[in-house]
Amino acid sequence: MPAAAAFQPWSPEFVADPWPGFAELRDAGRVHYFPPSNQWLIPRHADVSALLRDRRLGRTYLHRFSHEEFGRTPPPPAHEPFHVLNDNGLLDLEPPDHTRLRRLVSKAFTPRTVEQLTPVIGKLVNSLVGDFVAAGGGDLLTAIAEPLPVAVIAEMLGIPGADQPLLRPWSAAICGMYELKPDEETARRAVQASLEFSAYLRELIAARRKSPGEDLISALIAAYDEGDRLNEQEMISTCVLLLNAGHEATVNTTANGWLALFRHPGQLAALRAAPDALLPTAVEELLRYATPLQLFERWVLDDIEIDGTVIPRGAEVALLFGSANRDPAVFDRPEELDLSRTDNPHVSLGAGIHYCLGAPLARLELAASFGALLRAAPALRLTTEPSWKPNFVIRGLEELLVEV
Repeated sequence: MPAAAAFQPWSPEFVADPWPGFAELRDAGRVHYFPPSNQWLIPRHADVSALLRDRRLGRTYLHRFSHEEFGRTPPPPAHEPFHVLNDNGLLDLEPPDHTRLRRLVSKAFTPRTVEQLTPVIGKLVNSLVGDFVAAGGGDLLTAIAEPLPVAVIAEMLGIPGADQPLLRPWSAAICGMYELKPDEETARRAVQASLEFSAYLRELIAARRKSPGEDLISALIAAYDEGDRLNEQEMISTCVLLLNAGHEATVNTTANGWLALFRHPGQLAALRAAPDALLPTAVEELLRYATPLQLFERWVLDDIEIDGTVIPRGAEVALLFGSANRDPAVFDRPEELDLSRTDNPHVSLGAGIHYCLGAPLARLELAASFGALLRAAPALRLTTEPSWKPNFVIRGLEELLVEV
């Protein structure tokens, strides 16, 4: 359909400012076929929200069909290490395996359990922000946005501090495969990272079997020993997913969110004037306005119909989170940043059975880091106009240079 031409995910200009293109898609209809990625684009909030909950769609199809039955070509054998790691994780499983794994892991992410992490997160934030302010500023992305959520997830998993610098590069390489049509070099890096990360976790799991701790890996081992069905590959894949999903959204919401604040000085001034009162709604608004995950894919397991268009079994839909979060049918003045917005049903954390397990943790981390910076660096300002990474699906900045 001609309207799909407004969607240019490989264009640096579109990545930097996708919102006009999204508006064009929404205005042109509820569904658009996009030949370059062989996907059906879903731009409106009502449809995105409904399809996230629709069990005729799935993150995988292998629980019901073979590749051949589904009309899909199996991935190349050289990519197998990535797919073994990815396909056994919580995000890419469907019931009953998804139900079993989520039940085991969700105990570590209840609001009460996450609340107990407040002192740990506060200590990490204060240390990072203190060093940052003492240095007079720098790259907020690498100094605060990245290390905080990685350290928190590593702490939960029981990964030693000395090993934590390994995690972010592995995660970045693996997440490259979530972009549209990744090239062979991206796949090669993802496969290598999958092999190295899996080997590391296999050794760590073996060590925790011999000497359990108070960490999540030890808890998953205990659950396995007590009869809950969780094999080692599922354990490894779940740990990798928790790291990847547990920090990518927080990293990009932090950096993208600060950029949005710098570009809206009136809203930043209001937040500085009353951080405690405004932070809860501000975090939700920054998740909406600076959507960290722009697109989420689903396989069509049974034919669906959207506005008279039948999308057949075997097709793939691309749910456009960034577009849904700017839909004027749902949000008043959607193109405006309004940190006091209370009616804010954004889809940045998903919905349905794959709703973000770490949502309470992400909100706690975001409130802690924004709050600490607002208090310790009340005159924080942007020094250099940032550049966007070429990635569209996980949309983030190359760096965010600021001074205090």
